[in-house]
Amino acid sequence: MEASREEKNFYKLALTMSGSVQAKRWTNVKDGGYIYSFNGPHSLFIDTIRTTRILLAAHKLGHRMLDENDQQIDFLQRAVTHGLTTAKYAVFYGEGRDTYDEWGRVAHESIFNTNDGNYRCPNSQQGFSGFTTWTRGLAWAMSGFTEFLEYLNENHIKFEGLDEVKATFLKAAKATCDFYIGNTSSDGIPYWDTGAPNIHNLGNYQERKAEIYNDFEPIDSSAAAIGAQGLLRLSNLLKDTEPDEAKKYHQAGLTTLKTLLTDDYLAVEPSHQGILKHSVYHWPNGWDNVPKGKKVPADESSMWGDYHMVELCFLVHKLTQDKYYTFFDNIS
Repeated sequence: MEASREEKNFYKLALTMSGSVQAKRWTNVKDGGYIYSFNGPHSLFIDTIRTTRILLAAHKLGHRMLDENDQQIDFLQRAVTHGLTTAKYAVFYGEGRDTYDEWGRVAHESIFNTNDGNYRCPNSQQGFSGFTTWTRGLAWAMSGFTEFLEYLNENHIKFEGLDEVKATFLKAAKATCDFYIGNTSSDGIPYWDTGAPNIHNLGNYQERKAEIYNDFEPIDSSAAAIGAQGLLRLSNLLKDTEPDEAKKYHQAGLTTLKTLLTDDYLAVEPSHQGILKHSVYHWPNGWDNVPKGKKVPADESSMWGDYHMVELCFLVHKLTQDKYYTFFDNIS
């Protein structure tokens, strides 16, 4: 049923107000700035690259926001600046930045000195450490950078330095998607952190299917649902310019989806309250359900796992019809 004019206006208000709230959480640093996390102005989360789409939606709707002294906040500029800062500090490219610099690895949290604007160190809240890769954070980057590129391409955005911005975002997208493929089980499901302390006990886990009820480290299906979107979106971005690479990412995304659609992962039990099982929320804090008789979390759903599973299925449904879906399609 078609939404009424009042409903549509309410939805637009929700999107623009959400964009304003995000844009207001801003920290300037020497070479840019970022939308800071709930930890405070010193904290840049990798997660937020995914939620910059709210700023982009507000920009597309023509929303105008005034800061102190009636200074107007440019939502597109703020989103782009956040993306560039994230790509520079939260994503690694194997360029010798530190001992653990590896192509596509990400840090969940990047810490800055708010007194002088200098970057200080990588950190993690929900992963094992700042020098390992929490895979849901990795997935946020995979999906976030590709979706950002979709917005810039499809809305005919133009500003000085656009080509450099696109190149930076594409490099981050490729790096994170490559890291995902190289550090994930053969069926496309990652464990919760690629540097988790007991993951070595699983041996060459990348060469076999994920073991849901193993004795050492949990998998994270929510990272798979989010990451699969990033893989498929990157494939679409590259289909005309790098067809072989596009095929690689497309197949990896479909492999992950195929696994998630099995009864091992879907909550087919009538009593289950979710859609996608085996999501991990915050294993370091012990906030996840460990089934009786098991040693690692399993069986739980989460809102971000369920949401992205539905969005992933919707995207692939469109692809089967030779169509495509982006978050921004019907925002006007």
